[in-house]
Amino acid sequence: MSVGFIAYHYPAPEHVEEFVGRCHRVRAVLLPQPGFLRAEVWVTPEGDAVVTTGEFDSQQAFEGAFAAVVRDAADEVVFDEREVRPRLVHTLLSR
Repeated sequence: MSVGFIAYHYPAPEHVEEFVGRCHRVRAVLLPQPGFLRAEVWVTPEGDAVVTTGEFDSQQAFEGAFAAVVRDAADEVVFDEREVRPRLVHTLLSR
């Protein structure tokens, strides 16, 4: 069973492009992780949300990859005043 996520991020309008860059830097940390399958960065047409998606081949791969993000890119995932509302994150299981 693969494991995925979808996360909605709400950066202030003046920080959207910066936030997209942060998401791509997190993706770069995920790329070499065992069991990583894919991650994408999307922006809504209105530019009011950045949506990230990802997929891993197992729960173990998912947990290991995000441990690497915390270790190697913690500054990129910190929630701060550049975001105007809390993130909404869902973990997904394939069926």
